[in-house]
Amino acid sequence: MASYFSSSVEFGLSLSKRIYYGKGSAPSPAPAMSRSPEGYLPTAPMCYAVITDPEKVENPDIRSYQPYVHGQCEPPALIPLELHGVAMEVECYLDTAFVTVTGKWRVHCVTGSSTCDCQVAIPMGEQGSLLGLEVDGSGRSYHNELISLKDEKDKDKVAKGKDGYFLKSQIYTIKIPQFRGGSVFSIKIKWSQKILFQDGQLSLCVPFSFPSYVNPVGKRISKKEKIFLKVNSGATTEVLCKTTSHPLKELLRRAGKLNLSYEAEVPAWSSTAFSFSYSVSSNDIFGGVLLQSPFLRDFDEREIFCLYLYPGNSQGRKVLKKDVVFIVDISASMKGSPLENTKNALLTSLSQLNAQDTFNIIAFNGAVSLFSSSMETATEEAILNATKWVDTNFIANGDTNIMLPLTQAMKLLEKSTDSVPLIFLVTDGAVEDEREICNFVKSYVSSGQSVRTPRICTFGIGLYCNHYFLQMLAQIGLGHYDSAHDLDSIDFRMQRLFSTASSVIVADITIDSLEGLDSHELFPTQIQDLSLGSPLILSGRYSGTFPELVKVTGTLADMTNFVVDLKVKREKDMQLSNVFSKRHIDLVTAQAWLLKSEELEEKVSKMSIQNKVPSEYTCMSMVLVQSDEGKKAPEPFCCKRHTTNIAPRSWSSTTRSYSLEG
Repeated sequence: MASYFSSSVEFGLSLSKRIYYGKGSAPSPAPAMSRSPEGYLPTAPMCYAVITDPEKVENPDIRSYQPYVHGQCEPPALIPLELHGVAMEVECYLDTAFVTVTGKWRVHCVTGSSTCDCQVAIPMGEQGSLLGLEVDGSGRSYHNELISLKDEKDKDKVAKGKDGYFLKSQIYTIKIPQFRGGSVFSIKIKWSQKILFQDGQLSLCVPFSFPSYVNPVGKRISKKEKIFLKVNSGATTEVLCKTTSHPLKELLRRAGKLNLSYEAEVPAWSSTAFSFSYSVSSNDIFGGVLLQSPFLRDFDEREIFCLYLYPGNSQGRKVLKKDVVFIVDISASMKGSPLENTKNALLTSLSQLNAQDTFNIIAFNGAVSLFSSSMETATEEAILNATKWVDTNFIANGDTNIMLPLTQAMKLLEKSTDSVPLIFLVTDGAVEDEREICNFVKSYVSSGQSVRTPRICTFGIGLYCNHYFLQMLAQIGLGHYDSAHDLDSIDFRMQRLFSTASSVIVADITIDSLEGLDSHELFPTQIQDLSLGSPLILSGRYSGTFPELVKVTGTLADMTNFVVDLKVKREKDMQLSNVFSKRHIDLVTAQAWLLKSEELEEKVSKMSIQNKVPSEYTCMSMVLVQSDEGKKAPEPFCCKRHTTNIAPRSWSSTTRSYSLEG
């Protein structure tokens, strides 16, 4: 799909050479097509004219009387439109960023007497989720709405060819119909993305790199670029700016808060992604608790709370010893790049182990193969032997059996006492006994073992494994989950997940102050360890009177007790329900899958619609708000199924389109 889109853009750029801009005017030359088949994918929000009839391609202001072009464009060519203005607002709350980009686009490539559809492409950052899309121009305006799948009508009337879909895991595209040549329209896009944490710093990278060929050609047009950045860490300590890609000016600085802006008249639009990193000033572990009342029409009337712990900026803090078992899928579907990239990430992770750590490797398909019958100390010799073993035994063939290697890994870690037992599962498949596996791990974790139960981290590759299963398994096992939908991201994302999971500084965390509440619901239900690679952020709902201090305890690397009393405060400047809506939806969706619960499915649907976050049980509908005559439209013109990008094999993973009629 991505290469198909890229080739359509390449064709469109070639076709746009027909456009005459007047004497002495010419567009910036398009870059030569890279060897990559995806060389023309968007690196910023983009709009394209969808061209089926090449005869339409013309400057709407200046006729050039080009020779007639025979035939049709099949598939349609995509000509990037001219960008006449852009502004971006980024709001950072805890570990979530909300990005709003507003752009003004001109249909500069179609005759004034003709119309064309426009394709909107939206690249989003880490774990991006589209929250809103508004289109205004040519006498019409559209916006998106989410509706429950159970409320859909006329499912049999599919509006073919008008689907919204993902080009890649973080690039969403959707078609908006009928814009006249020469017209100018605005698009406002909003999405959320995760703020990453590494080496004591929080960082985000927002796609904001526009190609040269979207710069207007001909008469001089003012190009004003605006960026506004707002940071609210939730903490009471100072926010320190570390790096930034654009020259930001400070507007406000308060405890835990920072506002910055950038505004400039530019010769060309931004050609680099917007990146920003910052730290919350503290060398030691710190945290707090935030409370907030639900908004007026919230279907859940319970109060909202959030507890956060940051590991601090001290890189000298000791991490707990770890006993690691890598469980790697070598079934036939892993053949080629998936297995090679997984192997590279595994060997790099082995090299990161400390001398006091122990490890083992289990390769599995329908059967299992162990590197060693017992845990091996991470000496140079042992790692070298493991490397040779991996080269010999990682041969993709056979089917998939996850229960057998998982059971063996747990037996290998039965004697872990003063270290953190860690299971790292990598797979690209789905198995029939996934619920049985989750229930087996749940019973093991809740059986009151005298030693630490293994932390289970899961990593899914591609679209065909059940990502809800992997997320649920990690949640039950006090571990972390991540995935790679694109093969070229496997190595990097696997290493990042292992780095986070293996740098635990506080284990066995408990919260001792919530027993006095009338009731409470915690997300996630199991409390993870605190790692150097990630802050610990818990959230939930409660009824009753919240204490003024919350006591958090755990175990440090030297086996001494960790105790901290977190101050509780009312939060006014960030909407907690918005910050946590996506993770709540993902967690409850995984629970709905595990329990086959229609009640939880309905809860997910309500959360999705209320917070405008796409889910497994809702559809995205583009609604015609105002018609050409300026009258409000009575119903949506088209309803587009926008499913989440975690798509298990046994659930729907497609994008559908329906026509809604009165």
